[in-house]
Amino acid sequence: MTPALTPAAARRAASRLACAECGEPVVQWVGRCPACQAWGSITEDPTARVGAGASGRTAGPVRAPAAPIGEIDLDSAQAVPTGVPELDRVLGGGLVPGAVILLAGEPGVGKSTLLLDVAAKVAGNGHGPALLITGEESTAQVRLRAERIGALHPALFVAAENDLPAVIAHLDAVRPALLVVDSVQTMTTPDIDGSAGSVSQVRGVTGALVGLAKARGIATVLVGHVTKDGGIAGPRSLEHLVDVVLHFEGDKHSALRLVRGIKNRYGPADELGCFEMRADGIVGVSDPGGLFVADRPRPVPGTCVTVTHEGRRALVTEIQALVTHSAYGGSPRRAVNDLDSSRVAMVLAVLASHGRMSTGDSDVYASTVGGIQVSDPAADLAVALAIASAARELPLPATLCAIGEVTLSGDVRRVGGANQRLAEAARLGFHIALVPADSDVRPIGGLRIITVAHISEALHRMDELSKDSGNPRRSALRAVGS
Repeated sequence: MTPALTPAAARRAASRLACAECGEPVVQWVGRCPACQAWGSITEDPTARVGAGASGRTAGPVRAPAAPIGEIDLDSAQAVPTGVPELDRVLGGGLVPGAVILLAGEPGVGKSTLLLDVAAKVAGNGHGPALLITGEESTAQVRLRAERIGALHPALFVAAENDLPAVIAHLDAVRPALLVVDSVQTMTTPDIDGSAGSVSQVRGVTGALVGLAKARGIATVLVGHVTKDGGIAGPRSLEHLVDVVLHFEGDKHSALRLVRGIKNRYGPADELGCFEMRADGIVGVSDPGGLFVADRPRPVPGTCVTVTHEGRRALVTEIQALVTHSAYGGSPRRAVNDLDSSRVAMVLAVLASHGRMSTGDSDVYASTVGGIQVSDPAADLAVALAIASAARELPLPATLCAIGEVTLSGDVRRVGGANQRLAEAARLGFHIALVPADSDVRPIGGLRIITVAHISEALHRMDELSKDSGNPRRSALRAVGS
């Protein structure tokens, strides 16, 4: 006699409606998901199994018997370099056989160009052919791009398909070591109702490709679209299905491109890769050095340099601020670009409360240089000094960098990786560093380390150092090829 299903299990088994954000099944359509509280996310889920046969009461076949963890072979999980060092840095060493990578970015940012170059390099490394499935372009268009960037190789195969069974046929014929699908939103499977790009189709196609990649040991890269808010288009479960999630960032009006790791089961999840878009393709920038620091003949008010941490990489970044009389009367403007607006607002409040510097009747603008987004709390002290420098019209020394987190009490707190940050600053020609008083830092030749415990002390030090107007880091930045 089979045991009866609980009411909750019966609802899950019979439901064909589910939340597109969290996957929670529901009995009938509602405007708001009862689990994640998302509005308008309840859609039909044709992939849901109907009936009570999914309760798992009987044993089924297994892929392989369970083995002690110490006896499991690691060769199948070794990463293979792609030939693009900056991408390998983000991936944690390269492509792992059977791994599924989701690369998302805005249209025109260079996703297809980068992956075409990667596919050509993988095809030439002797581990097996590469297969590129394009659902948005013709094979002739891909060939033209390959000629432009020098990505022609006899072991690189290209097919224009939108049907999943056809993709499987190409896999049987080519047996690639790398599969690139551009993009997953253009693929469809006849087993699921719905048009290409719908929640059910994206989830079904991705699940099938993940299963194929794991079963055949094929490293797979899926190109994903993004929404107008910058998030990955499709259900949130898409990010849970894959092993690695990468965001390809960049301004169309700038040559700088950044590949940022969001999720990685095989390496660090917060790594950053720097690229430069050129006429002949995308080239990795192994030493970003002064990419995010403006080069000017003399210091100007409203600028301060900090050193942020992106994964294992220390990046010297310039913070710029402008404080001007408000033209809107009682409604001063606050504009923040590529910085955390809430942290900038907090720094303004700390300056007013503990630094005796009120900007309540002034417009305040804050931004980074080079288009890099900074969310590291270590940039708080540099933001505070940049705003104070702009408000007082006192330029800071060009060889000064500031590292530290500012609290609501005005204290300057220590941050992680201080020695690595200071070493990078010294390498690029900086001579003075303001760091928290409780930082455990080692002396570095040529770098004067000044400790500050409170924001008021930092502002006092700023007044003392503002007399220096030299810019000897100019030659240092040029020396590293910035």
